[in-house]
Amino acid sequence: MPNARITKRSVDALGCPPGKDREVLWDDDLAGFGVVAFPSGSKSYVVQYRQNGISRRSNIGKHGRLTPDEARSEAKKLLGAVETGVDPIADKKAARGVMTLREAAALYLERHVDPKKKVRTAAEYRRLLEQHILPKLGGKRLLDIQRANVMSLHLDISKARPVTANRAMAVLSALWGWAAKIEMVSAAENPVRGLDKNREQGRERFLTDEEFERLGAAIHEAETVGLPMEIDVESPNAKHAQRPGTRRAPLDPFAAAAIRLLILTGSRLREILHLKWSDVDLGRSLLFLPDSKTGKKTVYLSEQAVEIIRALPRIAGTDYVIAGGKAGRPRADLKRPWAAIRKAAKLQDVRIHDWRHSFASIAVGENMGLPVVGKLLGHANQATTQRYAHLDSNPLKKAADVIGNRIESAMSGGKEDLKVD
Repeated sequence: MPNARITKRSVDALGCPPGKDREVLWDDDLAGFGVVAFPSGSKSYVVQYRQNGISRRSNIGKHGRLTPDEARSEAKKLLGAVETGVDPIADKKAARGVMTLREAAALYLERHVDPKKKVRTAAEYRRLLEQHILPKLGGKRLLDIQRANVMSLHLDISKARPVTANRAMAVLSALWGWAAKIEMVSAAENPVRGLDKNREQGRERFLTDEEFERLGAAIHEAETVGLPMEIDVESPNAKHAQRPGTRRAPLDPFAAAAIRLLILTGSRLREILHLKWSDVDLGRSLLFLPDSKTGKKTVYLSEQAVEIIRALPRIAGTDYVIAGGKAGRPRADLKRPWAAIRKAAKLQDVRIHDWRHSFASIAVGENMGLPVVGKLLGHANQATTQRYAHLDSNPLKKAADVIGNRIESAMSGGKEDLKVD
């Protein structure tokens, strides 16, 4: 860490080197007075002191709001107060008030989550807070929440729901980060930071060609003659049911279309169920989604997907392509039709989201390249598409075969000599 007299020139010249999270310049004249530069370009004045045998650092203010001379004057006051036994950090904490985690969470949801997050995301944040975090820590003041409290909470949730425990800690950390931005707490004192998370096993299920064949047959059967109905023989109304062999229920054509479109486009469930006719451009084989998980998104339609949409009737009173049961409302889900088709196709372990994985696996297997796959799936971050990189093995497999054949030929006394450049 460099030392020099803190002046406007030295502060303006101070920067944070690449790869570091901060760079500190300590003043030559006033011991304990410094300025910190961050990767973002912001700079803050600080004082460093020892109290009760512990080294502590207190923030004075941001460069720009304070001049170097003003910050130096404030540093002298704080360091002088330390000499008399005053704890500047404790005084600042007391000045911030005694807001509890429950009160802070209410503000966080109202001012940040609800206006800035998607509805489903906001609902999940609220669920994690209300069901898991606030019952244990809601009554504690923010400044009283320690790492031990957080570790205990994480352990309790992990006993039954290890993944939920990780998600709860992520929400608590995000809440703390927001509170730090409005200077309610210090970001450096985030009790979640450094917490060891539970291991999570990623699940990627890809359908084989034979499974796709079974799936197609089940959907066709459901659309035409219908799938066998399960009758509760102990039900009072069972005697009025149709005879065995004739108990079939045809699949709602809109549900069938939704399932086929999900398979053919690799789209997310809500992207298809909430699709509106105003978002559809069949002339260019495109869907222009105004809002998806990653914001605006363009979906590229195959000829098969275009024909499925073109065959759907438009229902009066609604703009949704997949008409729901209530006028003007989208379909809520595909749980029941998919459960029936999944059983008929003997694909009980396949989830709706696995179609998206299968779509990606086929694209990668056809050597379309990860950038193209990411574009088709609507990934905002290329790192998300990297999860399918291990499937992009065809070129490497061919290269390995060429090398293997060459080596095998040389070792077996073939005419082709093995040459090493």
